[in-house]
Amino acid sequence: MSKTQRAMAPLTALGGRSILFVMAADAEYGPHLKARFAPFMTGVGPVEAAVELTAALAGLEGRGQLPDLVVSLGSAGSRALEQTEVYQATSVAYRDMDASPLGFEQGVTPFLDLPATLPLPLRIPGLREATLSTGANIVSGAAYDGIAADMVDMESYACLRTCTRFEVPLVVLRGISDGKSELRHIDDWTEYLHVIDEKLAVAVDRLGEAFAQGLLTR
Repeated sequence: MSKTQRAMAPLTALGGRSILFVMAADAEYGPHLKARFAPFMTGVGPVEAAVELTAALAGLEGRGQLPDLVVSLGSAGSRALEQTEVYQATSVAYRDMDASPLGFEQGVTPFLDLPATLPLPLRIPGLREATLSTGANIVSGAAYDGIAADMVDMESYACLRTCTRFEVPLVVLRGISDGKSELRHIDDWTEYLHVIDEKLAVAVDRLGEAFAQGLLTR
């Protein structure tokens, strides 16, 4: 992503608020979402999400245009949740962090004074809720045994830490693309993204309605 692209992080007016929609991959950005907003694309994984979103928000802050809200949306994996359904994350944990040999709880970043699981307090009425785990690995099959959260992704924790730095609230919306069976090919991830695109678009509409009606609650 070029400096020009970062400088032009697109803001969307929704329900009387300024929103920065953030996504990781073009494959998740289908026609229903395209009809509603232009996203800021970070690339895949926590490092890319942190680097690119930080640069984007710093650019917006420099112009006095920080958004009222950042919305991270896309797909997630889950062995337990309903496939193709959309969930709003109520919390997010960083599964890559493990400093337990030094006496820290697994998931706690040393010396940061934050718990292993961080809350996401905003709620869109009418959307299902689930807990989320972020990491740099694709989770499949038996790997779910070591994860306490309901669903997994690769960017949301990084987005939350970045948003905290700029004091901008975050909402995370995820459609469940995989997890019921072992992932063996990229098609196992993309098979239902067209369905998730349509359902995420409905969730975005509900977000706009919640803002317009003053119903978005902490």
